[in-house]
Amino acid sequence: MIRWLLAIAVVLAGVGAATLARADVESDRVAITDRLQRWTVAFNARDAAGVCDLFALDLVSTVPDALDGSRDALCGKLSAVLAKPGLKLHYDSPDIREIIVSGDIAVVRLFWTLTAQKGGESSTSTEAGMDIFKRQPDGKWSIARFISFSATPNKVLE
Repeated sequence: MIRWLLAIAVVLAGVGAATLARADVESDRVAITDRLQRWTVAFNARDAAGVCDLFALDLVSTVPDALDGSRDALCGKLSAVLAKPGLKLHYDSPDIREIIVSGDIAVVRLFWTLTAQKGGESSTSTEAGMDIFKRQPDGKWSIARFISFSATPNKVLE
């Protein structure tokens, strides 16, 4: 009888742990999605500090013109673009296709749609991306690595 009770307790403990693990993964997905949404709001508000807040200090990025970009280089470039007079930029909410979470690392596959306007010209482009998030010591998820490319360049930004 005691063996049965112990066996049931072990099974129930395992079920409870699995449920907690799934719940944590789901809350991590929500937190990552929220970070990406906040980035979009910051970008559209031309808030360079808010835009750069998403990126980890040890960021390494790969984009068409910068194959091994750093956080400082990326933030500098984004700040300069956001400060350009007469240039209107707008990102739609990201089209998140997949978030895989494993411990303190997460991989996000997503697409961004950017509309740029200058003068009377307007151009919309879609960028595919893969972000690797890392949970920081403060618990916040930040992008540590990413790759992004567009099949069709944004004509206004060329």
